[in-house]
Amino acid sequence: MNYEIIVVGGGHAGIEASHIAAFKGHKTLLITLNKKNIGDMPCNPSIGGTAKGIIVREIDALGGLMGKIADKSHFQIKMLNNSKGPAVRSLRAQADKITYPKNMLKVLEETKNLTIKEGKVEDLIIENNEVKGIILDDGTKITSKIVILTTGTYLKANILIGSENTEGGPHGEPRSNHLSDNLKKYGLEIQRLKTGTPQRIKASSIDFSQMQEEKGDEELWTFSFDEKATYDPNTQQKCYLLYTNPTTHKIILDNLDKSAMYGGYVTGIGPRYCPSIEDKLVRFKDKERHQLFLEPESLYYDEWYLQGFSTSMPKDIQEQMVHSLKGLENAIITKYAYAIEYDAINPLQISPSLESKIIKNLFTAGQINGTSGYEEAAGQGLIAGINASLKLENQDPLILKRNDAYIGVLIDDLVTKGTKEPYRMLTSRAEYRLLLRHDNADLRLREYAHKIGSITKKQYQNYLTKLKNIQECEKYFQQNKLKMTSKVKEKFQQANLPIPTTSLSFIDLLKRPEITIKFLSQFIDKTYPKEILEELEIMAKYEGYIKKAQKEVEKMIKLEEKQIPKDINYQKIKNLASEARQKLEQIRPLTIAQATRISGVNPSDISILTVYLKKEYGKNE
Repeated sequence: MNYEIIVVGGGHAGIEASHIAAFKGHKTLLITLNKKNIGDMPCNPSIGGTAKGIIVREIDALGGLMGKIADKSHFQIKMLNNSKGPAVRSLRAQADKITYPKNMLKVLEETKNLTIKEGKVEDLIIENNEVKGIILDDGTKITSKIVILTTGTYLKANILIGSENTEGGPHGEPRSNHLSDNLKKYGLEIQRLKTGTPQRIKASSIDFSQMQEEKGDEELWTFSFDEKATYDPNTQQKCYLLYTNPTTHKIILDNLDKSAMYGGYVTGIGPRYCPSIEDKLVRFKDKERHQLFLEPESLYYDEWYLQGFSTSMPKDIQEQMVHSLKGLENAIITKYAYAIEYDAINPLQISPSLESKIIKNLFTAGQINGTSGYEEAAGQGLIAGINASLKLENQDPLILKRNDAYIGVLIDDLVTKGTKEPYRMLTSRAEYRLLLRHDNADLRLREYAHKIGSITKKQYQNYLTKLKNIQECEKYFQQNKLKMTSKVKEKFQQANLPIPTTSLSFIDLLKRPEITIKFLSQFIDKTYPKEILEELEIMAKYEGYIKKAQKEVEKMIKLEEKQIPKDINYQKIKNLASEARQKLEQIRPLTIAQATRISGVNPSDISILTVYLKKEYGKNE
């Protein structure tokens, strides 16, 4: 058996990698432990969230699947931070745990050039530091030109509940026992990480009347730029808000030594931004209560997910903890919370294309690179699949800059700064977040997608039509004025808005913070799609801030253009600080801009490096 690309692992990274490689015409094999677990969501079956929802939009803009399948599979969706500025707005959907994987598998099975096979990969075929295929646990060898590892949490995985330590991945699935050891043998650095998941509660045992309802939005939303919403917003499933209390806290703190993490049973490092409930209590001692959510996992069975209550406490303590919560006094726990430890690689050993620096033609994506979250994994998987395909086509890789996409920020952070704990995307990580908005992901990325061939002609044409509509709408708002007739003044008065003393263009009116596009729409004699009006409103109201951000981007791009030769010998550069020399040698940044983002490399080191490049290579004139 011979393939062009083999993708190992059927999680969210593996799905996107295998689908896009096959879409681009390459003979691709997706190999997974269990075909039924493709697209599985072992933690909360939600898609999106703060910053993460924008990643899903970016995945869709580049030709990925996650947004489209989420749109078909959710039973509640809402825009987070809708009352705040556009830079932090993100969609979040509660997907159905049964429907989402089912819909995803159907698409993959119908994808031309893609074969799906069950099997456990325990080694790679390596010749002269170049990957040539994979070796299964039964000794079967399958050859390929490129291998993409998307192994999730299955490398030497251990499930921890109190002092109980069980070998296996999520749902008790078999783990990969030898692959990470073999990767280490080939020169990759392996680190131990930890994540976890909370309890599942039987719906019929919950007293929802003691909790606060959390409804989906009345407004229709989609992650995908190519699909229209087909759901009824009035039939969305409710979720519920509840809180911990002093009794809950006492139970946890009194039994802290029984937790797998605090009892010394955990060796992996857990996520800073998605900690267990016991970790929250230790780190945030001043908080009187912590927010929790109850969210259904599927409409097909009655297990609810207790978001925010992740723990590695023993089962008997978990019973006490859950029963201390208001509305859960008689709750029946159908699945206990657990922590899971697993092996991952040091992401400093991968390049911005997600190809390994150690083994040629080996790409990695998802939790094996040290990230946490379905969306972060899917974004990496898509880029790995795209770049593996481009390499086969003798094309330059797609390297998204920090001003292009959250996916660009994510990958740059991994390969430049590394991580010692599961990395989670936050809006605060993106310095150009006003440019990386929910509304404009297609405007940022569809040209890239068209150039590399990851979207259809129809998708690209839809994008061009949207671009044309935005330009026409902007022109209309600039060239037409609103005359202050008595009827118009009356409308302003009714809306409690200051009445302009003279006729103004619609665009100038829109720039006023108190005037919305919705209010102005009643005065214009043309009809524009909602998304076009939304785009224009953001562009008008945040014009000054956007221009300021773009000026910062221009400075950064100039540094990105100053490339560093691959064969540079940092030992020859005099006066570099020892830490800077070590970090530059380890990471081997591609540009001066990337070098500036390496911790331990100071401005003085950058100046010395720039002078050296100019002198030795005639660069950076």
